Amino acid sequence: MNNPQLNQDGQLKHLLSIEGLPKAILKQILDTAESFVGVAEREVKKVPLLRGKTVCNIFFENSTRTRTTFEIAAKRLSADVLNLNVGTSSQAKGESILDTVNNLIAMHADMFVVRHSQSGAAHFIAQHVAPHIHVINAGDGRHSHPTQGLLDVFTIRRYKPDMHNLRVALVGDVLHSRVARSEIHALTTLGVPEIRVIAPKTLLPVQVEKLGVQVYHDMHEGLKGVDVVMMLRLQNERMNGALLPSAQEYFKTYGLTQEKLALAHPDAIVMHPGPMNRGVEIDSAVADGSQSVILPQVTYGIAVRMAVMAILAGSTI
Repeated sequence: MNNPQLNQDGQLKHLLSIEGLPKAILKQILDTAESFVGVAEREVKKVPLLRGKTVCNIFFENSTRTRTTFEIAAKRLSADVLNLNVGTSSQAKGESILDTVNNLIAMHADMFVVRHSQSGAAHFIAQHVAPHIHVINAGDGRHSHPTQGLLDVFTIRRYKPDMHNLRVALVGDVLHSRVARSEIHALTTLGVPEIRVIAPKTLLPVQVEKLGVQVYHDMHEGLKGVDVVMMLRLQNERMNGALLPSAQEYFKTYGLTQEKLALAHPDAIVMHPGPMNRGVEIDSAVADGSQSVILPQVTYGIAVRMAVMAILAGSTI
């Protein structure tokens, strides 16, 4: 079965999901991102790889951090960038997704970065664009957030290079987290031997074990000896009904404090895809502490998104 993300030569054509991508492609993205990390330290923070290209950020769902890092990444590659907050424009007036995209294609856009509350939106758009146009999924529903998963594994690889000897714990709202799914697929593909998910039963997908993870409901047990702790925020906007008694009760049981972090490996790193809810899933002392790599995650996110865009553009140049 053909992978819609790859062209006939096996090169990356769209980035829609980490699931199904070969290890070689993931390594290509991570290795390319490594070469872009230093661009931020230059006096002129630009390389000419996307000069003359137009990148459209089409966000049907708000996300300041993701949109901003994609915008910075595209501009550092010398692309022209068009930001479209569709929720307050054409979609609000009743225009369909494809009409919006076709109007942008008529303006000679070369790449679309798409965020949507509906799972599969980026795949749908990718099916309807010309072969020279590339689509990047910047988050769709509960399904996937591939660049966030990639920047997370890039961060892990920078601090813990031996990925074949790692224990990684994802803690919190796995049920509603597209980041968790992308990260589990990326870590598994890259050979991480032990991935744990720690959450109450109400915040875990049915049969989550089929993703190849170990399930823990007790944080003290789940954090023992891990090398990486990835905290996930409570996605209240995606919850239907009362899945938890209260935020305070959740923090008491599943919030990451210094006391709980002490159960992990002494040099374990703490990560969070953001935005953080301090005092709900993570204590400020941990978020701002010496083991936290939350801000480097954001910095590396620019390099990873530059890498994805450069690789996609390279497949048609």
